[in-house]
Parts: sequence; structure tokens; C-alpha cells
Amino acid sequence: MCAWGDAVVISVPIPAALDHTGMMNWRQKPVDRCLSDIVAALNTAGVYTSSACCGHGLEPGRIALHDGRELVVDG
Repeated sequence: MCAWGDAVVISVPIPAALDHTGMMNWRQKPVDRCLSDIVAALNTAGVYTSSACCGHGLEPGRIALHDGRELVVDG
């Protein structure tokens, strides 16, 4: 896992409920470097993410999806 603050800026989907337009939108946001490839791949495949944190060696990483599910990244 990467250190806190070691992030890469990637394009991520903003859910319609959280965007002022009322429509899903894409924005450039920082994502933990060690999860950025996974988050980008999920979003490209249409499995939209809403947040991600690798846990920074203190706890397992987590990637939250727009549909309410959460992926745990351990190891």
C-alpha cells in the first residue's frame, strides 16, 4: 500500500445525485497511487466507483461502488 498523500489524478465518475447538473459527470480527482489502475479499470468497464482508500498499511483497502457494494483490497 502507498503512503498517505501518494495519489494520482484520474478521471472518475461523479454520481448524478452528487452533481449539480443532476446527471452523472466525469471529473479529475486524486486516487491513492496503488489503487489508481484498479479504479480506472473498473470505471472503464462500467463498474463505477465512488471512493477508494488503500488503508495506507493500517487497514485493508476499500473501493466503494456507485451501487452500494464495497470491494476490500487486502494484501
